[in-house]
Amino acid sequence: METSTPAAAGAASASSTTMVGSDDITRLQDLSGDQWRSGLAAWLGWLFDGLDMHLYTLVAAPFVAQLLAVDIKDKSVGTYSSVIQAAFLVGWALGGGFFGRIGDRMGRSRALMLTILTYAAFTGLSFFAETWWHLLIFRFMAALGIGGEWAVGAALLSETWPRSWRPWLAAVLQTAVNVGILVASLATYLMAGLPYRCVFLVGILPALVTLWIRKAVPETEQWHAAKLEHAHHEPSVWELFRGDVRRTTIFTILVCSLALTAHWAFNFWSLQHLRNLPDVRGWTNSQRNEFVSQAMGLLMISSIIGNFLAAALARWLGYRRSIALLCIIYFVSMTVTYGTERDHGQMWYFLPFMGASSGLFALFTMYMPPLFPTLLRTTGAGFCYNIGRVAAAFGTVFFWFFSTVGDYRLGLLYAGYLFIPAAAAALFLAEPPDERSIVAPVE
Repeated sequence: METSTPAAAGAASASSTTMVGSDDITRLQDLSGDQWRSGLAAWLGWLFDGLDMHLYTLVAAPFVAQLLAVDIKDKSVGTYSSVIQAAFLVGWALGGGFFGRIGDRMGRSRALMLTILTYAAFTGLSFFAETWWHLLIFRFMAALGIGGEWAVGAALLSETWPRSWRPWLAAVLQTAVNVGILVASLATYLMAGLPYRCVFLVGILPALVTLWIRKAVPETEQWHAAKLEHAHHEPSVWELFRGDVRRTTIFTILVCSLALTAHWAFNFWSLQHLRNLPDVRGWTNSQRNEFVSQAMGLLMISSIIGNFLAAALARWLGYRRSIALLCIIYFVSMTVTYGTERDHGQMWYFLPFMGASSGLFALFTMYMPPLFPTLLRTTGAGFCYNIGRVAAAFGTVFFWFFSTVGDYRLGLLYAGYLFIPAAAAALFLAEPPDERSIVAPVE
């Protein structure tokens, strides 16, 4: 994809300046100290992303019921818990745009540190929520940091590690999110006997890593080169909608909006559905918490496997075809799982297929940032990905209307259909301009 904007020219020159030596590297032991530290910082940022992101989803229904002083089966619990999740996703979107712009203006390392501090502080403050709207505000503010970390961490790795490694880097980086969710599940499991609010205190831990990032992680050479070249004319956000970049922006927004809406409907409502399966309703709260934590653990293990399967697909088929194929697999998995009523024993056999399908989102990590010019990289990737999160916020509430009290199966079934147009939109995208000779080319 060639582009006519001034920023694109800067991207090309910066890329040629910084990637020549990096692309000669074929072994891990040949990586520099700066590359290792940048990779570790991005991986840890994503791990804590996953941790703070899912602490709420694991205790949403019982904690919101407690804040409302009603029974967990009361319909208002589904209403308010979905509104809180929608606010989180909107905050995630706004944070992606806000911190994405900071990442392009101030640098990747500084922006990464700010995002982690933001989500750690406000996740911890969720412990002090006394009403549902307190929790909504804290989750919204935490989401600003979580949303920003995605684009900043992805850009940091794409600019410092070899281009030919990107599919595998995407898998490793997405695995960090899965590990973070596993840690959240473990924390919830170990704290099953404590008040639900206590799990949010675990979310403070990420703040400690920012002390190390501040000292150890340098800004990327590619960002410095682009800043020097465009010191008097930095591209504005509007350049995302000019020239050839516009087409990339539009189709990236479509893919993200459709796929993320379906994925987050699954992420949120599948856990509430598990809590309310007919053969689970008679269990104690502690037993249900343990079951949901174990189910989340299974999903994350299968997701980790899916990340590397997605990377292998990208090396074989290219990014866009792999994304389209995984969207179709995700659709089929959700249709088979929720097309009929199932008990909790059966769900153990179906959850891994949806977990593996989510490897789709690992590819977004390394695929999207290089589609945009250097000084629009975190802005472009963050903007497009986070418009998708806004759509997912509305989708989380929308698909709840297809559910009866405690039964979210139909909402989940219908949400899966969004993966079909997402797959179609993905086929209109291109491979990254600096990588077409490395992965399968696009015609």
